[in-house]
Formats: sequence, C-alpha cells, structure tokens
Amino acid sequence: MTATEKKQLTATACKVRMGVIEGTHGAKAGHPGGSLSAADVFTYLYFKEMNIDPKNPKEEDRDRFVLSKGHTAPGLYAALAHRGFFPVEDLPTLRHIGSYLQGHPNMNTVPGVDMSTGSLGQGISCAAGMALAAKHLGKSCRVYALLGDGELEEGQVWEAFMLAHQYKLDNLCAVIDNNGLQIDGKIDDVMSPYPIMDKLKAFGWEVVEIDGHDFDQIESAFARARQTKGGPTAIVMKTTKGKGVSYMEDQAGWHGKAPNDEEYEIAMTELRARLAEVEGM
Repeated sequence: MTATEKKQLTATACKVRMGVIEGTHGAKAGHPGGSLSAADVFTYLYFKEMNIDPKNPKEEDRDRFVLSKGHTAPGLYAALAHRGFFPVEDLPTLRHIGSYLQGHPNMNTVPGVDMSTGSLGQGISCAAGMALAAKHLGKSCRVYALLGDGELEEGQVWEAFMLAHQYKLDNLCAVIDNNGLQIDGKIDDVMSPYPIMDKLKAFGWEVVEIDGHDFDQIESAFARARQTKGGPTAIVMKTTKGKGVSYMEDQAGWHGKAPNDEEYEIAMTELRARLAEVEGM
C-alpha cells in the first residue's frame, strides 16, 4: 500500500467515525462503541476491497457484505454514505420515525445494504448462503461478513462455520471484530469464545489475526483471503472498542449509548483534529 493510499484511507476512516457520532447523537440512541472499532475495516472494504458501484447498488455480479453484528449499523451507514450510496447529510436522521436509516440495516430501504440483520448469529448464515449460491451459479463475486466477538456466543454462528467448510466456500470471508467487550462487559467474563483462532481452525477455516486498525495488515489479510482456495477464511481483528474517541475507548458502557451534546462536541473536536492531522501529513 502506498503512503498516499494509506493517508486517504486513514482520513476516510476518520470521516466514518465522525459519521458514527453524528448518527448516534442525532438519534439519541444507537451503538457507537462497536461501530468505531470497526470503522477501519468498513473503510477498507468499501473504499478498496469490494467490487461495488454506488450508482448501481443492485448490480448482479457485485461483491456482497453482511453486517452480522447488525447493531453497529451507524458505522456501516457512515461508510456507505461517504462512498456515495446516499447523502452524508442523512446520517443524523438515524432511528428517527420515517427515516430509512433505522437502528439495524434494512436491505429494502437502504441503498448498498445487501442483507437485513439485527438478531445476532444469523448474518453469517446469510453470508454463507450467498457464497454457496454464488458458487452454484458460477459467479465470481465474493461475500464478506462482519461479526462481533460477543456474537460468537451464538450457536448458529458455528453451524454456519461448519457449513462453509463443508461446501468449500473460498469465496466467503468472515471478519471478527475482537474488541473484547460486549454489552455486559468483557467477553471472557460473560461467555468466553477463546481461543477464537484455534476453534476456527478446528472448524476447517484458514485464519489470520491482525491489528484491525492497521491498514497494511488489513490489506495483507484480505489478499490472503482472496488467494486461499478450497475453503473459507476468517480474519480475527484485534481492535479497541470506541476507537478514536478518548472517553469511549475500551469502555463497555459505550456499547449501546449515545453521546449527549457535551460529549458530542468533545468527540467531534477530537476527530476533526485527527482528520486535520492526517490531511496535513
């Protein structure tokens, strides 16, 4: 990755984080913590990795993305908006009555959303079904799914992992946002999914662990996923919940709480400063 590409992605990820704050503040509800931890991978997927066209969001041969941890819709919406699927100015309408940007992604109302999600554990099954259908139809498109680490506590996830291995779905890439926190606290205190990598390998997956805030590592991991043949790939991202907003970082309390006016100003001031720093490099 060139220095220019990394600078552009870093700046865009900062704008995505600002979109998360705009949306959750406007809604006075929502899930900023996990949206911020995944902002870098949202940015990489939509601005570099996936074959998509904002002008033709239903193009048949496009790559697909499934937000299995559907509560982090604010992050997905911010990435879609900045990619050009709909106006950035609509982000503060999140969860408002009559808004098409509801608390969980709706494929029937939001341009660029490939699957309606919300009930944890189900999204990865949908992604596996999409990948299997693409194989059956001889399509070259790839399917990506983003899961939360707390979501791994759902049994259906492991059924989907088993199916993906059984049908050799090398067009499927699962990304696990391993920020270590869920709504009730630390994942290893609630219902530990560890060791995540060993379990995925035992289910027949190619697995790579990365720093989910390092674009070079993100790029390398997705390249490895594309090169892997004969089975699915999982990318386990070590991330910081609330990344980019000082008072939200590594705090379980920001899993599902919106910033008030004062907190909004602090967050936006920090993110604007970071964006100016990046753009000035």
